[in-house]
Amino acid sequence: MKTILILGAGLSASSLIRYLLDKSSLYNWKIRVVDQDIAMVQRKLNKHENGTALSFNALNSDERKPEIEKADVVISMLPARFHVEVAKDCIALCTNLITPSYISAEMKNLDEQAKAAGILILNEIGVDPGIDHMSAMKIIHAIEQKGGMVTSFKSFCGGLIAPESDNNPWNYKFTWNPRNVVLAGQGGASSFLDHNEYKYIPYNRLFGRLFRMEIEGYGEFDGYANRDSLSYRKTYGLESIQTIFRGTLRRPGFCQAWNIFIELGMTDDSYKMENSEHLTARSFLNAFLPYRYLRTVEDKFKDFLRVDRLELYERFEWLGVFEGTTPLGISDASPAQLLEKILVDKLVLDPQDKDMLVMYHEFEYEFEEQNYSITSSMVNIGENQTYTSMANTVGLPVAIATKMLLNGEIALKGVTLPIQPEVYNPILDELETFDIRFVEKELQLDCRI
Repeated sequence: MKTILILGAGLSASSLIRYLLDKSSLYNWKIRVVDQDIAMVQRKLNKHENGTALSFNALNSDERKPEIEKADVVISMLPARFHVEVAKDCIALCTNLITPSYISAEMKNLDEQAKAAGILILNEIGVDPGIDHMSAMKIIHAIEQKGGMVTSFKSFCGGLIAPESDNNPWNYKFTWNPRNVVLAGQGGASSFLDHNEYKYIPYNRLFGRLFRMEIEGYGEFDGYANRDSLSYRKTYGLESIQTIFRGTLRRPGFCQAWNIFIELGMTDDSYKMENSEHLTARSFLNAFLPYRYLRTVEDKFKDFLRVDRLELYERFEWLGVFEGTTPLGISDASPAQLLEKILVDKLVLDPQDKDMLVMYHEFEYEFEEQNYSITSSMVNIGENQTYTSMANTVGLPVAIATKMLLNGEIALKGVTLPIQPEVYNPILDELETFDIRFVEKELQLDCRI
């Protein structure tokens, strides 16, 4: 019997836990799950004979090490900043580790130690990062194997609301951490490569520089740049590529409206507002508008929008930014925290809502003196509030990789990510059985080299 230890049982762990429990009798697994909320763990285990709910401080090495020592593999669903300390414990106890998070510089530095311990530390095996890597590398490797050369790669991903649940003028609801949405793009310019030219988009221009695309059956989407696209040249083995860009997807109109918040300064998280607990949505907005005697907040906001952007007014009115009776009630709050409160109150998923995960790749390559393009798109709709598309696309790749590791199908050691054919092919194949599949289209471009 083999033991799987899962650290953290939040939303993204729901589908992971279900998959492992469903396979546990066939493969003779025991699944031990720890979370501060043990009642939530018990609900997700649903009294399964091979599941055990645990309650201890998973952030404390002394408390988690005895459980790691019992395990054949540890799955860390903790916040990314805690993975390195868990990895150090796994190295000390020669226990394999899987996480869905990005490989940090500190994690990379553990590579030789992990190899010496004879273990695998597999990272970036969720959706973004994860499915994006695997689906992209499958196409890149196929192009290279036939003798082609990739010249351009653009990749986009977005957690959105399913069309049947899309019932507000923002065409958006929170399907992931709201704070991350509010702070998206801050902390430095987004960098990418465009036809061999380095390009940079500062935060104040990020939501104004958009890429429009259409996915058959699901309509149009806008993509804005992620922070760093350049590092993926090395990740994907595309050091000589001419164009590389990674971005986030939203429905048309969202980014233009979001840019208003940025221009006003309402997404700033660097300072606290005076008497913030007494601010209403209206007085919060008014704090960023000029004093105009006899002009209402609505009028001043329209002046700020300008005539050419007045069509966005309805989105803000629906959001309730002019409501002036109920205090937001957050002491010592930054503008970003107050904005998050307003957004969460209006953009929360309703009980019957379903989310949607959209991924879109666009490649250009040269082969036998001709240029070609390939588009690859994946759209997945969630099941319900527990098994959301976000939970499925994050948790299922982790779960499948865990199964492969325990069954001896992954022989890799050290700190890595899923960019090897022997890893990504079986995972992508099995994901298709869960309706997580890519639709590819290839075209020969008119211009010759």
